[in-house]
Amino acid sequence: MTALGGGGAGRAARPDMAACSQITSMEAKTSRDHLKVHKMKKKVLRKQVRAQHTLMRHEGIECISHATQSLVIANAGLGNGMSRNQLLRIVEEYGEVETLLMPPNKPYSFVKYETTEEAKKAFDALNGKEVTLEDCGQNIVLYINFVEKVSLQNAVPTSLPPGLTVIEKIISPEEERRMLENIEWIGDEDTQSAQKNLKHRRVKHFGYEFRYDNNNVDKDKPLPGGLPEICNLFLEKCLKQGYIKHKPDQLTVNQYEPGQGIPPHIDTHSAFEDEIISLSLGAEIVMDFKHPDGHTVAILLPRCSLLVMTGESRYLWTHGITPRKYDIIQASELGQKVGTITADVGDITLNRRETRTSFTFRKVRRSPCNCIYSSVCDSQKGQQRLVQPSFPHNEMEASKLEQEYVHKVYEEIATHFSSTRHSPWPRIVEFLRSLPTGSIVADIGCGNGKYLGISEDLYMVGCDRSKNLVDICGEKHFQAFVCDALSVAIRSGSCDACISIAVIHHFSTAERRLATIRELARLLRPGGMALIYVWAMEQEYKNQKSKYLKEKNGSKGKEKEINTGTTQRLLTDQVPGSSSQDSASSDQLINDLKDEGCDARPVGADSKLPVHTNRTSFQSQDLLVPWHLKGGTKKKEESVDTVLVPADSKESQEVSPVFHRYYHVFCEGELEAVCRSLDCVRVQKSYYDQGNWCVILEKL
Repeated sequence: MTALGGGGAGRAARPDMAACSQITSMEAKTSRDHLKVHKMKKKVLRKQVRAQHTLMRHEGIECISHATQSLVIANAGLGNGMSRNQLLRIVEEYGEVETLLMPPNKPYSFVKYETTEEAKKAFDALNGKEVTLEDCGQNIVLYINFVEKVSLQNAVPTSLPPGLTVIEKIISPEEERRMLENIEWIGDEDTQSAQKNLKHRRVKHFGYEFRYDNNNVDKDKPLPGGLPEICNLFLEKCLKQGYIKHKPDQLTVNQYEPGQGIPPHIDTHSAFEDEIISLSLGAEIVMDFKHPDGHTVAILLPRCSLLVMTGESRYLWTHGITPRKYDIIQASELGQKVGTITADVGDITLNRRETRTSFTFRKVRRSPCNCIYSSVCDSQKGQQRLVQPSFPHNEMEASKLEQEYVHKVYEEIATHFSSTRHSPWPRIVEFLRSLPTGSIVADIGCGNGKYLGISEDLYMVGCDRSKNLVDICGEKHFQAFVCDALSVAIRSGSCDACISIAVIHHFSTAERRLATIRELARLLRPGGMALIYVWAMEQEYKNQKSKYLKEKNGSKGKEKEINTGTTQRLLTDQVPGSSSQDSASSDQLINDLKDEGCDARPVGADSKLPVHTNRTSFQSQDLLVPWHLKGGTKKKEESVDTVLVPADSKESQEVSPVFHRYYHVFCEGELEAVCRSLDCVRVQKSYYDQGNWCVILEKL
């Protein structure tokens, strides 16, 4: 009985155990679901915070925790493929949209609803929601934050490059059809031969073949047949209506699929006359024009429009088509607005590219080009006047040298220079973040403001000699003004800290370098700190090459390098030879530097500043360092002496202009010696940081 009872009790217990197991399994699943939801919420929150930091860094706009009428939507921008129409359809589900701003090339957009309740409804529904981009089918997740207000500054409207015109609807759709049908792509040996040189688009030549191997034409070998008759009729029409002055005799037909483009270039001067015209068929396109100073203009070329380039736009500006599948254009007149694309964040959208065919007509040149743009003219190559400045020997010469080879150069290269200066140096960031909360900090020679936004706990103001760089700071909503480091418009003793990064080495005499450090000290309160960075003569220090030397990009040429450990010299290169104003202090400073191990030697009155070969060790303390403006190509065999020109001369405006900046590179101990000559500061710390000598000063 006991056994049966026990057995019966055991059998009766099994259903209860199964039920318990089922309950446990359900609880486990619920727990896993809760955990999954919790992880998802944490991920969304993490992405929200990251989006907040991105917005602050890009626009200087702070997100807030309480609900408002305005939202910023991350991952829903023109920069990641979201069109204006698609985003409008998404956000209009939750209320009346008062404003939709989409900054160009940014992965976020701003939406303002008529009421806060509508904005909150959209926030709750869209934050963390996955949507599909219509054109590419890619899934993205939206991340939403509230902002106080939607206010973005539009770019200043730009004008067309001088000498450029766009004529809309120059032919009818029927004429367009006939011209496209007139081009036979299949079975043409010349086309197939040209395709070997142009892998990214279809091309066909008439009249004369353009040789892509030398960017020229063989004027003695015209192609049989000349231009197609339908093209001759079109050109006669253009001549009659005054759109062109000369009838072209060469035609290049290019066909571009969506995503294809052409690199920035200037049509060879010696090959063609002034007037170059291009007819856009099949689809509209945005063409980018760029001046040698870095100024760019995006121009919409509508379907059936004619682009005419003459003068400066033909000879000096590069033009090209960026390879991409979408163009940013005005939304209100989709595909129809002729002229420059203005970055009106309330009226731009994405336009999907379609297959476009261009008919580019040129007139072959029969004599050398004698245009006024000699530095970009291959007919006049080698005829430029070479200018090589001498070492300065008095205050007037020093000021003139810096004006020509520092101030003017940075005005010219500001845009390109700024694009290369985006990563703050860790030890400079460490110095700034070590300062007490609320410290007032001046960045003297702030450039593009790379360090002005490092810490929200500091009150930072910047200044720079370059107006164009200061304007870039303003675009980032940083506080900056134009002034010279020798005379800073800030009240004495008002700063808790100052930084001077890569500035003092641009002053060309010992007195002027000393004066800039004295000016830094003037700004500091007693106990205030200053951090100074200057370029080092020693680019190989303690058997380690600096990043500057390491980034030689694998040059195959055997460039002569010297032992920087034994080249501590040329200290009098920068000392005025006949100045009596500060001769005593200069002599004392030179003696101090000699004590530090720098071997000073006199420089002749006619000594010229040498031009440095980039990515090699320094062979002189005072020199000119080339800056190759982005956008052109450099010939490997080209001697730097052949492009040595002042920044404001016509010769400097090359396809790939080379500007030369004056530098005085400091040898070991030199910066500390200059600082010690001032009795109002003490050197708290000195160190070497990736090719730079650095000091931290304390105001006594």
